[in-house]
Amino acid sequence: MKKTHLLIIAFGILFLFIIQSAGTLVESIYILDLMTSNLDEKALGVVFFFLPLLVLPFFKKGGRTLAWILFGLLFISRGLIPYLNTNNRLVASGVAVAVSFSLFFLLLTSKPSIARWAPAGLALSVGLSTLLRTTGFGLEISLIPAGGWVGWILGLLLGLCMALSDMKPEPANQQTGGKRTLPVWGIYLILTLIYFSVSAPAVIARWTEGNYTLIVLAVSLFSLGWAWLLISPPAWLERISAPFMLLWNLLFTLSLTLTLLAQRVSFPSSLDSPAVLVGSPNALQLIPLGVMLLTFPVLFLDLRVFVKQMHSSNVPGGSLAPGILLGSLSIILLVFINIFSNVWGYVKPISPPFRNTFWLTYFILSGLISLLVWGATRSKTTQLEKTESAPSRLWIALFSVLFLVTLIFALPTKLTQVTATNITSLRVMTFNTQQSNDEFAEKSFDRQLVLIRLVSPDVLALQETDSTRISLNNNDYVRYFADMLGYYSYYGPRTPSGTFGTAILSKFPLLNTRTAYMFSDKDETGVAEAEVEVAGLHFTIYDVHPDSSDPAMVAFAQTLISRSQDKPYVIAMGDYNLRDYEEAYKIIDSVLVNAWTSVYPLEISPEGVDMSGENRIDHIFLSSNLTAVNPSYILPPESATDHPVHWTDVVWNSP
Repeated sequence: MKKTHLLIIAFGILFLFIIQSAGTLVESIYILDLMTSNLDEKALGVVFFFLPLLVLPFFKKGGRTLAWILFGLLFISRGLIPYLNTNNRLVASGVAVAVSFSLFFLLLTSKPSIARWAPAGLALSVGLSTLLRTTGFGLEISLIPAGGWVGWILGLLLGLCMALSDMKPEPANQQTGGKRTLPVWGIYLILTLIYFSVSAPAVIARWTEGNYTLIVLAVSLFSLGWAWLLISPPAWLERISAPFMLLWNLLFTLSLTLTLLAQRVSFPSSLDSPAVLVGSPNALQLIPLGVMLLTFPVLFLDLRVFVKQMHSSNVPGGSLAPGILLGSLSIILLVFINIFSNVWGYVKPISPPFRNTFWLTYFILSGLISLLVWGATRSKTTQLEKTESAPSRLWIALFSVLFLVTLIFALPTKLTQVTATNITSLRVMTFNTQQSNDEFAEKSFDRQLVLIRLVSPDVLALQETDSTRISLNNNDYVRYFADMLGYYSYYGPRTPSGTFGTAILSKFPLLNTRTAYMFSDKDETGVAEAEVEVAGLHFTIYDVHPDSSDPAMVAFAQTLISRSQDKPYVIAMGDYNLRDYEEAYKIIDSVLVNAWTSVYPLEISPEGVDMSGENRIDHIFLSSNLTAVNPSYILPPESATDHPVHWTDVVWNSP
């Protein structure tokens, strides 16, 4: 295998490790702060983003030895991440962030002949990330214990490529290299945008309720296709003009921003405002998504522009430090802005202005990249040193295999086959999964799946499922549960709306899915609604998770009752954040029947499960023509979350 092959693979794995470790670091900080619903000293973990600054002084003399030290630290820290608890995972991922960025810039600034392959490596890394997340059914398979071996193999492959390609980092002379602050900052922005979006296509699907399979395949195909183009650039690629690059970037910026703005919700403005209903997106709303998927490969060309600018010899030299400092600050600020759009009611007075601004971080990122590329393409830069191109057939074979495997796992999974006739009862279950973390801030999706399988509900309402965002490393636990169980699913409120996620899973097809947004002054209240047809009867399912001031909770209760009053069979369940002495609870209880208290009026089961007073905020309410049988709660820690899990069988009289 030629050295150029190995360099591209090395950059591909290195970029992948940067994205994985940065995502895990942010996720670990968020999970630990999730326990307190507050921003505390754990947020200082972002300091790891700045540690490459401490490695820079060793670039001058370290060379090959430094590269192998950094590789060793990366190999160990990245390999251990899937097996550690959250506190230790924060440290390991932080070390991996620091050393992966350091190793990347050491290699990038060493030789133009090495740096030339970075853009192809970036495109390859997006294809690899897409593959790993698709094979994990919405989770990054190499970051969970079951697939941790993949990380070790990729680490060994990175080391092998470094050794066989005979990488000999020769730190660039600080007086002859090009100006570096702006191109280094641009590289950080590109990596941040890729981490935020296309490295996890499930994120884009949750933005838009678009077709998951098509979105995954588009990202995989365009990433791997552009990787091949960048390996042996065609003549036209070298002749792309500055105005065309600017136009391409602006089109991507516009389409990305419009993709998110098209999903933006105009929330009810007052206590007496009616619910705002949002159904499936129409074709017009999905047009920007299609344009965005076609234009996102411009990011690979942007990296090519910045690499050229860094190695240009016709401008005075400069240190990497200002660009790394600016890039690290940008990542941190943009992460917080994005998170604040989701938790705007918790970090006052900083977060409230960011309500309903999910689009903002993506607009800032893509807009800044466009400006930096425009500036870089206007200045004259030298061509990167060219080396012998890799044979196309080998890469076509490799990329075809990666794409085909991605295709196989992106196809819809086999659904559970159940009959909807001659059924006399339904088992329904509500489960606040706390983004699939337990009360000790440890990931618990595997234990939650075991519990769901044990109960085997016909209809499952999940709350706090908004994990397909950067704060939870873009993991799609709803897709994971649905695929593992073979259930139909409706995610409910789309990510840009900023709710904490209400999702409905069912053994039966979900009909007339929609989300009702209700007035809120703390967390966005998005009630997922769907219908199932069983034994010739239409059941309306509501999955709720309100959390607001007392007046807003009363308004929620009144709206829920209003929306359900003309439905023949109603099952309304979720984390109500209401206790039975509160006014909003009493409003609902006056119309609908609480499953637990209808069987256990004293709110204590014969087995001694005490759900009285403060203990019970997760409820299942039924219309009066339905009857609860054997309602049950499982309390933490057995519930593998910080909430009890609650289910009941529901029976009815034949019409």
